[in-house]
Amino acid sequence: MSFQPYSHEYFMKEALKEAQKALEKDEVPVGAVIVCDNRIIARSHNLTETLNDPTAHAEMQAITSATGNLGGKYLNQCSLYVTLEPCVMCAGAIFWAQVKQVIYGASDPKRGFSLLDSAVLHPKTEVIKGVLANETGLIVSNFFKQRRKLK
Repeated sequence: MSFQPYSHEYFMKEALKEAQKALEKDEVPVGAVIVCDNRIIARSHNLTETLNDPTAHAEMQAITSATGNLGGKYLNQCSLYVTLEPCVMCAGAIFWAQVKQVIYGASDPKRGFSLLDSAVLHPKTEVIKGVLANETGLIVSNFFKQRRKLK
């Protein structure tokens, strides 16, 4: 019997667990996991409010954790699963880390990197979009709906 790898949906659900952690901290609920050899080597969520740092996006935190875990700056054998399409800042970090795959859930029509074009990512990076898009989009849209009600 051969080993069956986990699915994109499985890892996106793990990223959603991270987004839930962000929500519990009143952060924008975005979560990320980095997978290498079918194993999660890093997980994170937005920490911009907690750390008072506008660069503390889930992807940035996960990249830092993964490179530390692997002992090198390149993630060219790794896949990044993130619940929301990465912004241009995160796309730059993804480029420099040479992430093999970016798999995201919900698109971000206001801030997502695809507003530019895929040239913002490393030429070898594969992009898969829309994995569990409904679930990943709902957590973010509900967060902002709730925020608007409080204002």
